[in-house]
Amino acid sequence: MAANGILFLRVSLGIIFVWFGVLKFFPGLSSAADLATRTISILSFGLVGPELSMPILALWETLIGIGLIFRLFLRETLLLLFLQMMGTISPIFFFPFETFSSIPFVPTLEGQYIIKNIVIISAGIVIGATVRGGKLVAEPPRKNQTHPEDGRVLKNNKV
Repeated sequence: MAANGILFLRVSLGIIFVWFGVLKFFPGLSSAADLATRTISILSFGLVGPELSMPILALWETLIGIGLIFRLFLRETLLLLFLQMMGTISPIFFFPFETFSSIPFVPTLEGQYIIKNIVIISAGIVIGATVRGGKLVAEPPRKNQTHPEDGRVLKNNKV
């Protein structure tokens, strides 16, 4: 799990972003389109209408997915992901009567769709921890144990 967990997390998250992003290129296929266009309109102070917001959002999400799947420009990809998540969470505040049937404890289907993004944000943080070479290890090294990759002797869990 430690050897492949981050790879699986990154690729599976990428697949979700590509899938949901591509759906937004085709009018009527994304169940989130209406809420997304209204949210973008509010966030852009009415400057970006639905005819422009959906293709931009579709491209944005698809690029995030491609970046995650192929590990391309990972820092920039994760920045796009976190910015997109801020926009995705905002309908809870802009449209609380559409995202909750009983505020704040009973989310509607749209609210559940938004709340699950907590997991996506957490996944992004975990993936981000690997950008500069961080990785999961199956078990911390014990005293005087050799390093599993290069055989160096570890003293007190240090090289």
